[in-house]
Amino acid sequence: MAQVLLIEDDPKIRTHLARALGEQGHAIASARTAMSGLSQAVEDRPDVVVLDLGLPDLDGREVLRMLRAVSRVPVIVATARDDEQEIVRALDAGADDYVIKPFGAAQLDARIRAVLRRSRQEEAGDPALVVGGLRLEPRSREAVLDGVPLDLSPKEFDLLHYLAQRPGEVITKRELLTEVWRAVYGRADKTVDVHLSWLRRKLGETAQEPRYLHTVRGVGVKLVDPGR
Repeated sequence: MAQVLLIEDDPKIRTHLARALGEQGHAIASARTAMSGLSQAVEDRPDVVVLDLGLPDLDGREVLRMLRAVSRVPVIVATARDDEQEIVRALDAGADDYVIKPFGAAQLDARIRAVLRRSRQEEAGDPALVVGGLRLEPRSREAVLDGVPLDLSPKEFDLLHYLAQRPGEVITKRELLTEVWRAVYGRADKTVDVHLSWLRRKLGETAQEPRYLHTVRGVGVKLVDPGR
């Protein structure tokens, strides 16, 4: 059973989901506005948040950014917005999954169980990852390069962590977009390029003079130990 917070302004959808998820064994709390939802998420510390983007007082993506500043609670965005760029923006802002209305309660229940499995695996105590002078601590989500902490966004850390789990291995953009962003592959693969560019800047390198992040043209990217 999970403690689920529904942030949804439509009373019919809110009532239906609360009843259906309750029948699946979850304990449900709900909020109809962004600010009340944020307050409940911080104070009550639910296991997972189901967040609508079209809220009356604040856009859901802004809610997500505010929530991510203070909490690592898994968030599933549940919305009628089905534009691919909108999906990528929500995932970049820190969503763990994205489900498009209309959807069944069984599908939402499955997604809740999936994000909770991933969250519990992370909390189980992943060991630190070390590649050259780069060290990542998955539990605290901290990255250090040559003893200096790196100021990484949540998705930058996720991307670097994914690459660091397989040092020296070329990983395709398709895989990165699917596994790190939980998104379909298409034009949105540009978001991988953008985040790689930001990471290179923070690692003190460029695509032309790489140290850790090496692009293999037409294949993907790999994270390597520059001392080898």
